[in-house]
Amino acid sequence: MPRPTAALTGRRLPALALLPALLLPALPATAQTLRIALAAETTSADPHNYALTPNNTLRQHVFESLVEIDADLQVTPALAERWERQDDLTWVFHLRSGVRFHNGQEFGAPDVLFSYCRTLNNEGEVVSSYSRLVRRLAKVEVVDERTLRLTTREPEPLLLNDLSNLAILPRTLIQAAALDFSAGDKCGYDGAWPAAAQFNDTSAAIGTGPYRLRGYSRSAATELTRFDDYWGEKPHWQSVRLTPVTAAGPRLAGLLAGDHDLIESPATGDLPRLRENAAIHVAAKPTTRLIFLQLDVARAPSPFVQGGQGANPLQDVRVRQALSLAIDRRAIEQRVMDGIATPAGQYLPEGMAGTIPGLPVLPYDPARARALLREAGYADGFSLTFHATNNRYINDARLAQVLAQFWQRIGVKVELDAMPSSVFFGRRGKREFSVAMGGWSADAAETLMFFRSWLMSTNRERGIGTSNYGGWSEPRFDGPAQQAMATMDAAARDTLLRQASQVALEQMPVIPVHFENAVWASRQGFRYAGRVDQTTLAAEVKPAP
Repeated sequence: MPRPTAALTGRRLPALALLPALLLPALPATAQTLRIALAAETTSADPHNYALTPNNTLRQHVFESLVEIDADLQVTPALAERWERQDDLTWVFHLRSGVRFHNGQEFGAPDVLFSYCRTLNNEGEVVSSYSRLVRRLAKVEVVDERTLRLTTREPEPLLLNDLSNLAILPRTLIQAAALDFSAGDKCGYDGAWPAAAQFNDTSAAIGTGPYRLRGYSRSAATELTRFDDYWGEKPHWQSVRLTPVTAAGPRLAGLLAGDHDLIESPATGDLPRLRENAAIHVAAKPTTRLIFLQLDVARAPSPFVQGGQGANPLQDVRVRQALSLAIDRRAIEQRVMDGIATPAGQYLPEGMAGTIPGLPVLPYDPARARALLREAGYADGFSLTFHATNNRYINDARLAQVLAQFWQRIGVKVELDAMPSSVFFGRRGKREFSVAMGGWSADAAETLMFFRSWLMSTNRERGIGTSNYGGWSEPRFDGPAQQAMATMDAAARDTLLRQASQVALEQMPVIPVHFENAVWASRQGFRYAGRVDQTTLAAEVKPAP
């Protein structure tokens, strides 16, 4: 498999040559400042803005939800200390007492109602990241300050996982008002709702989390300070600095120079030497983050296939299958990802709910791929522009180049357009692309979450298919997948999701490539175990000898 050219990938920093001999000074366990280099930029300090991993990292420092997801995707109590399901639609949550917001206000059920109403009225929200979750609720009822009743429109087996994403804000962010969730999206309130700018300048960034937001920057350092009245276990670090450093070389150079204490996603090629260095600690965690290719199957012509002229080849299942068969996933694992990935056979790692037992890695068969193109009427291939990020996922720029080369080998003429994630996500949300590389991490160990966002026919009122930018719509998939959405019995839901998985893998509107393994590197004196959701949380970074 060809390697990307040096001109496209950049050069390794000279500092790495000194890595085995480098001995970084240990930081005393009593030190109170933690400096983290993030691999990607946030888009906003608004916790209801956009469901991206760097945004989630910031959100979980400052804000909390009724429940939270732990490092291994298990639901645990947070602002709700317990709950019960009264029937398939009705849930009652008993809220934690003794919780205060950063402004000193006591937390209660009306704050949850306000937060869910504000989610519906957030003009800056990107692609219905959070409002789609709230729209699944038919009622949000304040029983009393410590009790909340939620009624869903349909049975919601993953309600708790969804609620873990909905940050709770203080009701005092708007003028005193009796909100009514049943009164429509505005909840009976005609005044102004908090805007993203108020979170970015910290005036509205008031949560109950372990840290206060002291200063926010999208491209420079975001400053946090410990909230000493936090109801839970107090984090060790008095202050935290989160700095986005989107290139792996400068991130590692900053760690080696002592500018950062912990970094995300060191370059995979540096890991062998990092692991040999006693002054560096490396943590790795398998994740559910699927790297995939999303194809525009709805439009003819499609804007970036054959220059927008004629029919759309991507609408032919044989073409989609050919694009998948052209990809050597095991070669990518070894030569692009340096072993820090798991080649995909389906949409979640095998063993999780909805996956098909015994499926091998998706096959590599370029001869069969060329034959399928001939059968579809493209013996001479066709042309497309392939859009990808170059600073968001592990080795994404290298991966995109290699995928383009695989497709060119079967006669597809590819122009690669790789761009920063800050540009890519906005354009993808407007459905500007024909073939785009994406990544997504599940908050629950079952395929329903991926299917609900990326593969189901789009229905914004029901909050499904909101990331189905390719416009795929297939009744044979929607039938079992949507039935699974309303099935509370786990075994029955698993069977339905497997049926849907089979259809999606045959039709290939979204082509799985691999699952990322998340990696962190820290200086001596710091330890981070890592999380399946790939977030980096200061409260879970421990001092170490």
